[in-house]
Amino acid sequence: MVRAGDWEHRLFRQEFLEFAVYFLMIGLVALTLKYLEIGPVADWSWWVVLLPFALAAAWWAWADASGYTKQKEVDKMDKRKQDRIDRQRDAMGLQPKKRK
Repeated sequence: MVRAGDWEHRLFRQEFLEFAVYFLMIGLVALTLKYLEIGPVADWSWWVVLLPFALAAAWWAWADASGYTKQKEVDKMDKRKQDRIDRQRDAMGLQPKKRK
């Protein structure tokens, strides 16, 4: 059963997850620019260039410690289970339950 405001919470969690991936992308771009000595990044300290990787690692540590990662797995399994039930009901000619 979906509670009021639940979709907003799930949307926030999805955006938060994507935010951590941006740290990795920024880190890879900065690392490449620093290694190839391109643009102003060539003059930056290695600490600044490697900072996005440290932030991504910190986020993953928090996500594992807080149970965020486990909750994402449970949500995915629940969705797969409900989809499977809906497919089976459809195959038997029954109407799938409407999700609230």
